[in-house]
Amino acid sequence: MSTSLILACLWGLAANLAAMIPSRDDHWTRAYILIVFGVPILGFVTLQHGALVGLLVLAAGCSVLRWPLIYVGRWMRRKTGPRKAAD
Repeated sequence: MSTSLILACLWGLAANLAAMIPSRDDHWTRAYILIVFGVPILGFVTLQHGALVGLLVLAAGCSVLRWPLIYVGRWMRRKTGPRKAAD
């Protein structure tokens, strides 16, 4: 097993441990920290093992951080959605 996959597994373990600890801000601070560390790890995995393994790791990360993705999707839909015509 290579270093990048070990780091990805450790990231997943840290994400699950962080989710088990109670939080006052609904885990948003921990989600931001996981994103900051997860993006370079995802790039490292993709660089070492190719796009297919990178997509699998991305899918695993998206399943862990699904609420930030849902909120980003809603925000983008509001920003790019149809505009109401001025009367």
